[in-house]
Amino acid sequence: MFRSAPAHSAQQQQLDEAATLRILNAFAVDLIAIPSVEDLFWYVAQNVVGQLRFVDCVIYQANHDQTELTQVAALGDKNPYGRNIINPLKIPFGQGITGQVAQSREAVIVDDLLKDQNYIPDTHPARSEICVPLVSGGRVVGVIDSEHPSPGAFGEAELEVLTTVAAMASAKIELLAEAERSKQRYQDLVKSHAQLSEETNNRKALEAKLFEARKLEAIGRLTGWFAHDFNNLLTVISGNLELLEGDITQPLSLSCLNDARTAAGRGAKLIRDMLAFSQRTRLEPQICDLNALVNATCERSKDILTQPVELRLTQDPWMVHVDPKVAENALVNLVLNAQEAMPDGGRLEISTENVRHGFSDNQALATRLTPGRYVCLSVRDEGEGIPEERLQQIFDPFYTSRAVGAGTGLGLSMVFGFMQQSGGAVEVQSKVGVGSTFRLYFPAATSNENDLLTKNP
Repeated sequence: MFRSAPAHSAQQQQLDEAATLRILNAFAVDLIAIPSVEDLFWYVAQNVVGQLRFVDCVIYQANHDQTELTQVAALGDKNPYGRNIINPLKIPFGQGITGQVAQSREAVIVDDLLKDQNYIPDTHPARSEICVPLVSGGRVVGVIDSEHPSPGAFGEAELEVLTTVAAMASAKIELLAEAERSKQRYQDLVKSHAQLSEETNNRKALEAKLFEARKLEAIGRLTGWFAHDFNNLLTVISGNLELLEGDITQPLSLSCLNDARTAAGRGAKLIRDMLAFSQRTRLEPQICDLNALVNATCERSKDILTQPVELRLTQDPWMVHVDPKVAENALVNLVLNAQEAMPDGGRLEISTENVRHGFSDNQALATRLTPGRYVCLSVRDEGEGIPEERLQQIFDPFYTSRAVGAGTGLGLSMVFGFMQQSGGAVEVQSKVGVGSTFRLYFPAATSNENDLLTKNP
C-alpha cells in the first residue's frame, strides 16, 4: 500500500501505481453492472479497497435524516462473518472521527490516533486512520474508513486513491437513486393509467346502465299505455263474441267464432305479460311456500310438459311474500323456454334454495338486490344455450329467438318485470352447447309475517 513516507523504491512504487490503475479501471467497468447500493458497498470494501492492500475497511451508510451512520460493509478483522454484519456499529453525526467527517463532508488523515481526542478505540486499537465521505445529490450518503496499526500509514497517495473510489461510488449511488426514481415514476404512471382506465370503464358501465334503465322505463311506459288501451278494445271484442255465441248455430260459423275467442284469449294473455313487464300488474301477494307452488305448478302443467322434470327442493324453505298466480306463470314461462331449448331432449331441473345475499353477490344479477334473505327458484336445462352477446337482450320486450310468428317475445320480459315489482331479481347463466340456468330470487317473508301463519284466529 501507499505511505506518505518514501519507504518504497522507485520500481516498487511504479508497480503499485500500475496495480492501482488496473483496480480502478476494473471498478469503473464493473460499476455499470452493480445492481444496488448494498452490493456497491460490499464491492468497494472487498474488491476495491481490499485489492488496494489497505489493512481494513469499514463503510458506513447515513440515514435519511442525516443524523446517524450505520456500519453496512467491512473488510479484514472487522468482518469475520463474510457478507453479514453482526451488531453493526452506529455513530451519530459529529461524534468521533467518522462522525465529524460525515458532518463536515471533508476527508481526514490522522497520523497518530493516540494523540487525537476524537478517536474511539474498538477491540483492535489502531494508530493511524484515513476517512473519506461519500456525497451524492448534495447529501452525505456514507463514509469510507480505514485504520492501520502503525502511525503515519496514510499519505497523499492513499488519500487521492480513496477519494477517487469515493467519487466513483457516489456517482453510482446517484445513478441508482435516479434509476429508482425513474422506476417509481413509471410505476406511478402505470398506476395512474390503470386508475384512469378503471374510472373510464366504470363511467361507461354506469352510462350503459343508465341508458338501459331509461330505455326500459320508456318502453315500460309505452307498453303499459298500449296494454291498457288495447285491453279496452279487447273487452268490447270479447263481450260481443259472447253475445254472438247464442245466435250462431251453423257449424262453420261456430268454428269461426271459436277461433275468434281463442285469439281474444291469446290477446288477453299478451296484455297480462305486457302489464307485468311494465310493472303495472295488480299483484296480490301472500305468504307462500315455494316448494308447494312448484309442485302444484308441475301438476297443473302436465299437459304442456313434453319431458320429465327433476325436482331438487330444499327441505325447509323460508316463506316468501309473493303473488302465487303470477309466480306460477313466471315458472311456466321458464319451463317452456327450457323445453324449447332442448328439441332433442335433455335434463330439465327445478330447484329451490335458501340464500343470504350480500353486496358482493350483485355482479351476475340483471338488477341489484338489497342484502338480506331470499329463496332462490332455479330452472336449469341442458339445451342449446344462449350466446354471451345475446344475454343482455333476452329480457328486452319483444326480443325472441323463435321464428317469426312463433312467439311474442314477452315471456322473459314478464318474468323480469314481475320479479322487480316483487322486490326480487333474475339471474341467468348460460353457455352455448351446455345449457342455461335461470334463477329467481324471491324476498323471504319477515318473522312477523311468518308468525301470522301459526297464530290462532
